[in-house]
Amino acid sequence: MPRVKCPKCTKEHHVLKAGFIRGKQRYLCKGCDYHFTVFKEKQQDKSSRKRSRQTTIIDIANAIGIAVSTVSRALKDHPDISEQTRQSVKKVAAELNYQPNTLAQSLSKRETRTIGVIIPDIETHFFASMLTGIQNVASEAGYKVMISQSKESHETEVTNTHAFMTNWVDGLLICHSKETKSFDHIKLYMKSGIPIIHFDRVCEELENSKVLLDDVDGAFQVTEHLIAQGCKRIALISGPAHLLVCKKRLEGYQKALKRNNIPWDDQLICHSDLSIDSILQQVDGILVKAETIDAIFCISDIGAIRIIVHLKNKGIKIPEQVCVAGFGNEPMGEIIEPGLTTFNLQTYKFGETVAQLFFEQLIEGTDFIPRTKIVKGNLIIRKSSSRPID
Repeated sequence: MPRVKCPKCTKEHHVLKAGFIRGKQRYLCKGCDYHFTVFKEKQQDKSSRKRSRQTTIIDIANAIGIAVSTVSRALKDHPDISEQTRQSVKKVAAELNYQPNTLAQSLSKRETRTIGVIIPDIETHFFASMLTGIQNVASEAGYKVMISQSKESHETEVTNTHAFMTNWVDGLLICHSKETKSFDHIKLYMKSGIPIIHFDRVCEELENSKVLLDDVDGAFQVTEHLIAQGCKRIALISGPAHLLVCKKRLEGYQKALKRNNIPWDDQLICHSDLSIDSILQQVDGILVKAETIDAIFCISDIGAIRIIVHLKNKGIKIPEQVCVAGFGNEPMGEIIEPGLTTFNLQTYKFGETVAQLFFEQLIEGTDFIPRTKIVKGNLIIRKSSSRPID
């Protein structure tokens, strides 16, 4: 019969059998006066050498011959457990490839240190930059970020919300899809006590914290700049009329016209679904129905970039005949010829602000009063709107 080594002193010539415990052979090492049992794995299929299940603290307790509670406290370096026992437990835990069950730990504490984030589309620089800001703040605080995309679908947004909230996230940060007009899925969880932060596309009817872009002032600055270039017939290519961000950018546009005594013209206001086809269709409509236009302001940089290409293909000179401006400071706007004038929304800083507001609410708890923060941006002027002024 092969000799048995003591897991404590690793010697084998002092080890004797010492009865049975819970059906397992118990041993005594007379050299260090240590009782233990030998843990043997069940024979597995020859086709696989991997363990069929995760090692638990029960397995460790059985391997050493001590109580489960002792193993648990030893792994946590509890002062009531001797240093020798702690080292023995950790040694066997390493040999059995024991990994703590973080889900079980989280449920016992009723926290997962995880934040759920729902955005319309991760493929755009606009949202990717926001996510980077969110993730950096969360990581510094020891939190993980789980991300899902609605792909501009209300149904998908609802499904993702339920998935996050039923999987014990500690907070939800959400930018709604352009289809979302009902917020029952958010109202359902408002009383749960879990922080829910809206950002960019928010819900006005809910009293929770919000982080907004500098939409009104940004659109005002872009329109003011176009007017300063001598433009008086400025077409606005907006998004769905029900979206708050579209309302705010329309408000900034209107404010600039009013300040400069330029009359309002409904023919120059176009609403799209923000897809490229829809935006270019609106541009073609404007070129036909409006007598003359000398500028196009698109509330999306991606749309504005495609408008530049579209106008150039029609032989329209930019900015000599039509100035073009966007909103969002997408990287491609700097590369296209002519470079796109835009409003920089400071999306990275915006994402940081969203995450910081979540932690403010988490820290203040029941004393927290919902608040709204607006992240300021800045105008970037490039050749697509720069005309020599006489």
